[in-house]
Amino acid sequence: MFECQRCGRSFNVPQATLDKYPSWQPKTCLRCRTPPNSLAGQPGGGRTRRPSPPGLKRPTGGLPRRESAEGTLTLSQVLETYTDGPTTGVFTDGAAHPNPGPGGWGAVYVIDNQIIAQEFGAEPLTTNNRMELRALIAGYGLVPAGRAAVVMTDSQLCVDTINTWAAGWEKNGWQRKKGEIKNLELVQALYRLARARPEIELRWIRSHNGYRWNEYADALATAYRRAVP
Repeated sequence: MFECQRCGRSFNVPQATLDKYPSWQPKTCLRCRTPPNSLAGQPGGGRTRRPSPPGLKRPTGGLPRRESAEGTLTLSQVLETYTDGPTTGVFTDGAAHPNPGPGGWGAVYVIDNQIIAQEFGAEPLTTNNRMELRALIAGYGLVPAGRAAVVMTDSQLCVDTINTWAAGWEKNGWQRKKGEIKNLELVQALYRLARARPEIELRWIRSHNGYRWNEYADALATAYRRAVP
């Protein structure tokens, strides 16, 4: 249980999220983190609000409570609930709970809000970072050769690894100055893809922000927890 430093309300964060970000200490509740919609009240403005799926409570005047929904919404429920965010690109996510423990990954390629391709999978014993890397490798594979695209992940570690550090590690014989390179075989595979596909941009996106396709990728990654995706 945490106390919001803005409004003073008590709020919970799912253990899966805390496991994914072990050093994170949440300071504000979701309601206070959600910026006001500057278009509300204007013609054509505001968010498109859709009925919440059973068991998902929507706070008055705000977005669905992401904390209570993580890992529980089916793909169809995600599409019914969320409408915001980018409408074109590849969205990826990976998770393990506990970490390490059972985990899953998912990737979806969309153009103008239409699903072009998607993949997901699971492993009985893995880690968050391995699943994030697996999702990105699958995500690159969803884009036809030669076509420009943006691949998005909420793992800043993966983005920094491929965009900043991997070139130096490769020059150094895949060695770091301090410590081993974890998940080396997946890092190498993803880096090879990134070099072979310069038309694809790898970009970080904030996690659990209510963006439709980001939430959809999360639902793909957590499909192994549910009877149906």
